[in-house]
Amino acid sequence: MNPPPLRPSRLALPLLGILLLLFALSLADAAWRSRTVDRTANRALVRELGLSDLALFAEARYTRHPTQADQHSAFQDHPAALEHFPTGSLLAPSR
Repeated sequence: MNPPPLRPSRLALPLLGILLLLFALSLADAAWRSRTVDRTANRALVRELGLSDLALFAEARYTRHPTQADQHSAFQDHPAALEHFPTGSLLAPSR
């Protein structure tokens, strides 16, 4: 009796297991590196370059940083315009 032919779907579970293991290793590496990083060097670099606040998103100019946003730029086409960028739905409007 011949064994059944090897189907490509039989490779899916081992491949998924390998990818999951690699992902877990990358998380462990990130946790290990965060404990060994020198934060004073990062603060000196920020001070040297004159960097401002963290940019939350890179898509639209009104989602980069809420304090620097023009509140009406999302509606620059017309007031009923659809949202062009998905990050606009993730960021709540400012008060």
